Amino acid sequence: MTLAPSTIERLTRARGDLRMGVPVVLTGGGGAALAVAVEALTPDRLADLRRLGSPELALTARRAVTLKTAAYDGDLVRVAVPAAAGVDWIAALADPADDLRVPMKGPLRALRDGPADLHRAALALAKTARLLPAAVLVRVEQALALAAEHGLTLLRLDEIAPELARLSPLDEVVAARLPMAAAGAGRVHIFRPEDGGDEHYAIEVGQPDRASPVLARLHSACFTGDVLGSLKCDCGPQLRAALAQMGEEGAGVLLYLNQEGRGIGLANKMRAYSLQDQGFDTVEANHRLGFEDDERDFRIGAEILRKLGFSAVRLLTNNPRKVAMLETCGLQVTERVPLKVGQTPQNAAYLATKAAKSGHLL
Repeated sequence: MTLAPSTIERLTRARGDLRMGVPVVLTGGGGAALAVAVEALTPDRLADLRRLGSPELALTARRAVTLKTAAYDGDLVRVAVPAAAGVDWIAALADPADDLRVPMKGPLRALRDGPADLHRAALALAKTARLLPAAVLVRVEQALALAAEHGLTLLRLDEIAPELARLSPLDEVVAARLPMAAAGAGRVHIFRPEDGGDEHYAIEVGQPDRASPVLARLHSACFTGDVLGSLKCDCGPQLRAALAQMGEEGAGVLLYLNQEGRGIGLANKMRAYSLQDQGFDTVEANHRLGFEDDERDFRIGAEILRKLGFSAVRLLTNNPRKVAMLETCGLQVTERVPLKVGQTPQNAAYLATKAAKSGHLL
């Protein structure tokens, strides 16, 4: 029988647990730990963790730079949580909202002994759950018995590491015709990943020839720009201009990828916006939150194009990284088609940062 959840299903369950503040059990490297996402941590849960051992706070190296704490593990830092520290103290280290008001958050004791594999996995899970990349861990014994007694999800690092690294297979769920004001006749395809993650969409304009390079756009979801007409970015104008150009040419495919805020999710994007109001640029805000400049996975776009039968594209983009990623994934980019629209006084600094720090050709 196959009633028990698979590794992928347990990973999906673990992400839901973290969002709800429920601990997950991580095992590997000769040890085990309970992990809870800082964003959902409560005083009661923290007290329960302390009954099991000494809590350790895992943060990314990007966040460690802001905290002026040495990241002895390279890509992350492990901070000992003092006995008197509460949830507010932990949250202040993870969330940069009050960094300027309370710049000194130490002294912090960064740990350097022992492996950090469990902490690294906890941060990866928090990121893919669209939470702040911060987790509290407590090392435990008898992990299997602990998970069974409390009904907790248990994940083995050797099982989940390949799944976290690979692209979850995408399956087309349904497709239907949709007439569009910007592009005329179209067809919307819905793709769903097998790991239960966000669905992604392909908008096919006209009837593109699969044997020729198709005019294509990889567009990352932007609720603020695409829906609300935000003037802080150029996303909405780019979306509409790309569809209009495909309509004029009579054919094209626009991939609408649910990777809001360069892959950090809408809540974290709003946190970044709040930091921008404090004077930080887009990249600096992401780093202060603990994220990289860009957390998107463009392999998703390449896989959807292949599923639709395309092997070569004329890519509507100002981002050379998209071109390189598609080519790395085996798709031929015969032409980069510039898409320079939507410049406003309000997004001038945003676009300047795109050009200076992200390499966009503007």
